[in-house]
This record gives sequence, structure tokens and C-alpha cells, in this order.
Amino acid sequence: MTNPGGFLEPFLGSVVPWLYHESQFWTAFGLIGNLMFSLRFIVQWLYSEKRKELVVPDVFWHLSLWGSVIALIYALHVDKLPIILGYFFLPILYARSLILLSRGKRRGAKTA
Repeated sequence: MTNPGGFLEPFLGSVVPWLYHESQFWTAFGLIGNLMFSLRFIVQWLYSEKRKELVVPDVFWHLSLWGSVIALIYALHVDKLPIILGYFFLPILYARSLILLSRGKRRGAKTA
């Protein structure tokens, strides 16, 4: 069964037909993305509680990136424009945060 009336399926359906077929895999995939994206806040909260101050650990950005990538792929599967646009730029933002984090660590290693 395909997703009728999708936004991108007319353009991508012949290239990646598996993206538009419903299955239990897609439900599990979407749940994993949502879980990863949500876990970042729990991890951040636990780190902050442990240190008794607001802390944003490195793993927060990794969970943000990969959770948003999976959510974007799932949004492409669902093929609804508002959902796609909601996740489209997030991986770019989180990847940039990881780049800045990496640069900061390299600078810190050079001065140590």
C-alpha cells in the first residue's frame, strides 16, 4: 500500500519506491527517531542534575543530529510537506553545532 496524495512521491516514487510503502519497519523507524530526539533532553537533564548546574553534554548534540536525521527520513516517508519542512533544516543546525564543538575541543587541546 502506498501513501496517496503525497507531496514528493510523484517525483521520488520511481527512484525510491520502498520509501512510500507502509510497513511495521517504518513505524519502528519513526519511533526510534522520536525516542532518540526525546532522549537528548533526558540526558541533558541527568547531566545537569549530577553537576548541579545547566550542562549541555556532547551526547546531546549527537542525539539531536541522528534523531533529527531519522525523523526527517520518516517525514519523507509520511510525505507531508509541513512535517518535512519541520525537520528539513534541523540536521544542518545540529551538524553545525557538532562542528563548532569539535573546533572548540581542538582549540582547547592546543592551548593545554
